[in-house]
Amino acid sequence: MTDHLAPALTDDELHAMGVLGFAHIGDAVYELLFRTWLCQEGRTTAQKLHRETVKRVCAPAQARAAEKLLPNLTEEEHAVYKRGRNAKVNSVPKNAQLSDYHAATGLETLFGWLWLCGNKDRISELFDLIVTEET
Repeated sequence: MTDHLAPALTDDELHAMGVLGFAHIGDAVYELLFRTWLCQEGRTTAQKLHRETVKRVCAPAQARAAEKLLPNLTEEEHAVYKRGRNAKVNSVPKNAQLSDYHAATGLETLFGWLWLCGNKDRISELFDLIVTEET
């Protein structure tokens, strides 16, 4: 049986996937991390959980998170982030500046790539850096 919660794609499979595929996965991984973290922190009502999640998973907040992480990335992780940041996107949400949206896409790309590589320990390390000042 395939373990869909623990992917570990080969290099060939990773190279076959486009950068926006990484961002697509990374968007979900990043949001799930924050949803889980908020529940663990004791935010209990559905309305409060939703509001707090949206506040942290929007492009400006993700751009700030990316800035926090950049000094701590390996060369390979930084290259993946830059590929995502520089990806051509067709639309930008009206509540986001283009630079924030690109940085957010880079962050999502990084988290998606790490997830698909099966590197959950590194995801946890980076996420800890993001939420360190949150508590």
